[in-house]
Amino acid sequence: MDPVIVGVGIVLVIGMGVAGYQAGRRRMPVADISSAVSRRLEEYEFYPFVVNPAGHVEFSTDAFDEAVEYFLTQRNERAAGELIVIGEQNLVRDTFPTDRLERYKQLYASYDGDAVVSDNEAFLENYRRIVNQIGRSFPNTGIEILLHNLVNPAQSLVAIENAAVTGRSIGSGATNLVLDLKTRRQRGEDKVNYELNIGSRRFKCTTIPIFRPDFGLVGAICINIDSRFLREYVMHSEERLNAFFDNFLRTDFQLDENILSKDEYQNAVNGKRHFFDEAIRTTGAGSQERKLAAILFSDIVGFTALMSADEGATLRIMEANEGIHRVALATHRGRLLKKLGDGMLASFGSAWDAVACARDIQRAVGEDGRFQVRIGVHLGEVLQTDGDVHGDGVNIASRIQSEIDPGEIGISAVVYDNIKNKEGLVARPLGERTLKNVAVPMMLYSVDT
Repeated sequence: MDPVIVGVGIVLVIGMGVAGYQAGRRRMPVADISSAVSRRLEEYEFYPFVVNPAGHVEFSTDAFDEAVEYFLTQRNERAAGELIVIGEQNLVRDTFPTDRLERYKQLYASYDGDAVVSDNEAFLENYRRIVNQIGRSFPNTGIEILLHNLVNPAQSLVAIENAAVTGRSIGSGATNLVLDLKTRRQRGEDKVNYELNIGSRRFKCTTIPIFRPDFGLVGAICINIDSRFLREYVMHSEERLNAFFDNFLRTDFQLDENILSKDEYQNAVNGKRHFFDEAIRTTGAGSQERKLAAILFSDIVGFTALMSADEGATLRIMEANEGIHRVALATHRGRLLKKLGDGMLASFGSAWDAVACARDIQRAVGEDGRFQVRIGVHLGEVLQTDGDVHGDGVNIASRIQSEIDPGEIGISAVVYDNIKNKEGLVARPLGERTLKNVAVPMMLYSVDT
């Protein structure tokens, strides 16, 4: 049995782009030209990242120098700010010769580089809190989560939880991560779910880049899982496996509130224990498909008398009725299961969608003025077999519509419980009714249209 591992996804995507060649190497993508004072750095020909023939992104010091010289004479706060971020990311202070570094320092001072760097630290502060809180949720599980500030790659690690997994600490560097992430971005990939082997250690790692609209790549969240700890230590001992899951599922207190969707709430009330519960999520056999759904059953009032009086006019009414239903079903994500002469049977993923659809149908029928319909709505099981549809959900919805007056929408108590707190909904109780072929009397309600 493989322990469940939590993944964390935080993706803020800002495109980087392409055009031009330099010394036999492709530049990264460039965008359309815009106003000179608001152009992104990547819109200039001297964007300092290029793609080599092997498809890897490289930092171009020549293009970087060209950009520095340009922005020392042509003001563009946005592009120059991004250039400062790139300069810090690529450690130009440690690698450039004195004369070239001096020009960069002039640019840094001219555009208040300290403010750019500190602003990014503030931007990442909320990510720091996220990393801390998520990491503290899973102690002693072999799961490490950390945050890199990639504007300062020499000391990029600014937050870490469960650091014993890799032995790293605040202030550790990640000097190759910037180019690695940019290379993967260039290939249309995100660096996720890769294996990392270091000597006898083996990890499953996930890296999620953090992008800013004005500065591009500025950080990354990394999740590192000690796979050998789980496979070789935890899984071979029932006591350790239980301890792992105790830590993984540890809570601080218990809340009594509903976080489920309305249909999942009803599944839970009916006995569903977990999201993969086979007893509820039936796989079906042969051509049968069973599912829990909100069922809408509608019927034209006095259809037989209408046909006797004017068959042609009644057929036109049926066409109008079908058109009204199809429009309402499309609006409220309903599925037409079956046409039953003058009746319509449809299913929905939620009770509220079914009731909202029924209200639209009744309003449209009222505006037509030539006929009336009754509509019943129930939440129950539907069985589809060889193209036919039946089951308790269908039967009860049909019985409900036969119990109400023309122009009304009748709903069962289980539907009412799911929608009673919806704003603008008015429903009056009709009392308990004994429905045909239903053993227990059911409480019904009428919904105002």
